[in-house]
Amino acid sequence: MKKDARPASGPYGWNGWTENRQRWTIYVQMWAMLAILKLQNGVNSLILGYVLSGTGLAMPGSVGVSSNARVGIKRMAGWEFAMKRTERTGFTLIELLVVISIIGVLVALLLPAVQAAREAARRVQCSNNLKQIGLALHGYHDNANTFPIGAIVSRDRAGNPIFQGWSALARLQPFLEAHNSFNAINFNFGNETPENATVTGMASSVFLCPSDPQGSNHLFDEGLQRRNTNYAVNRGDWYVWGGLVSRVSPSSPFRTNVSVSMAEITDGLSQTMLAAEVKARLPFLQNCAGLLFAPVSGGAQPAPNANPASIGPYFSCSGGKLRPTYAHAGWEDANVPESGFTTAWPPNKVTPGNYGGVALADVDIMSLREEEGGPSFAAVTSRSAHPGGVNVLMGDGSVRFLKDSINGLTYRALGSVSGNEVISAGDY
Repeated sequence: MKKDARPASGPYGWNGWTENRQRWTIYVQMWAMLAILKLQNGVNSLILGYVLSGTGLAMPGSVGVSSNARVGIKRMAGWEFAMKRTERTGFTLIELLVVISIIGVLVALLLPAVQAAREAARRVQCSNNLKQIGLALHGYHDNANTFPIGAIVSRDRAGNPIFQGWSALARLQPFLEAHNSFNAINFNFGNETPENATVTGMASSVFLCPSDPQGSNHLFDEGLQRRNTNYAVNRGDWYVWGGLVSRVSPSSPFRTNVSVSMAEITDGLSQTMLAAEVKARLPFLQNCAGLLFAPVSGGAQPAPNANPASIGPYFSCSGGKLRPTYAHAGWEDANVPESGFTTAWPPNKVTPGNYGGVALADVDIMSLREEEGGPSFAAVTSRSAHPGGVNVLMGDGSVRFLKDSINGLTYRALGSVSGNEVISAGDY
């Protein structure tokens, strides 16, 4: 028998193995634990990779297996260390929700600014429209030595009114480069006749404010297509026309059967309103009995700060008629509710009313229209879709923005041509 060549003692001999078995046992246990940890980490990464790949939050690197899953497989194969951190190639659900929330906050902050910028642009365009009307008025005055007449009403032998119908805006057409519409007008007939059906259906962009949502919602009335206007001429305070009862002239620059020249505007062109903004398609009450004040009757005109509820015709328009969507729906019509405004109330003043049990949130009122022969008193308020006030055209051609908070008496003073009121720039 051969003698065993291994030594009996020493660290590598049988006796050494026996002596050091505890140390070797510890080494084996450590390697086993390390292998188990490495395998467990690889399995977890594989499971996480498949879960994220199923939700679409991880970018798949190959068909059916996400990058996280491949990392797990590598770890199981021993290609990477067990504690090495995996690089993400996609968004987590929390990150995605945070990004969406930030975008929502930015949109909420930017949207009002965008809307304000758009409204500012619309207001500038509205101001430019009034400036064009101002240039047309001055051009008309240079040609005729007066401003256009507000309305023309004559009488037949029986004393019945004959309403010619054409407004000051209609007479401005040649000076607004609207020769086609002016040439289509037959002044031998009224505006609401078949002979003039073509021109009543012709819209003019210079008469429409881009901020008014009703601007392009035009009226079809008794077989005639009508077109709106967002700009109206100044026809007085409450008093518009005396008819056959009074020959006293109103304080306005546009009157019935009378034209006004610049020389008659003794208050100054820069202190007198010629035109202002109005809203289209609002309701108005016409032919309301009892709506008579000085100089036709002895009663004083209501103050500009009066409560509309104290004025009876707003809630009991005896003998009158409700026109629910007719206000400023025909730019060619000379009646005040169609192409005019008055300074009875300050700009944008809300005047609720009631007719036949129907509540009206905001309504204009008038006694007999010019078409019915007058006398004509009216509260046709200047309104706009711009927040805080209205654009107005002054006699010198300038356009100013009058705030809703303007003093009512100052506003009426700006509407008169020869009231001799003293107005400073700080008053409006």
